[in-house]
Amino acid sequence: DVPLVESGGGSVQTGGSLRLSCVAAERAASSICMAWFRQSPGKDREGVAAIDSDGDTSYSNSVKGRFTISQDNNKNTLYLQMNNLKPEDTAMYYCAAGMVYCTGGYWADIRDDGYGMRYWGAGTLVTVSS
Repeated sequence: DVPLVESGGGSVQTGGSLRLSCVAAERAASSICMAWFRQSPGKDREGVAAIDSDGDTSYSNSVKGRFTISQDNNKNTLYLQMNNLKPEDTAMYYCAAGMVYCTGGYWADIRDDGYGMRYWGAGTLVTVSS
């Protein structure tokens, strides 16, 4: 089975909102960390936001205050609420999960290298037009 399946991407104008969802199969749902990454053409993949099993969160500076990561453990679903979208948010967004802590002091390794992320989804495309 596919461990992580994203949905919710689409095309919006600057200032618009989208909510991404990621449904986790059982083997991925028990992960300590779940996170969102994104990659634009010609750019390296970057971590956007992460949440630990105890509910702590971390965000990249570029999305802090605009994006909110959350999870519904009963539905094995991870969310990313994206508000005030900008053209530079255009990217393929990926859900990831791993058995590592990933917020606070651990965030930099996750954000920059995807360290410890064992499961990955296929991605959902977000396009923001000016």
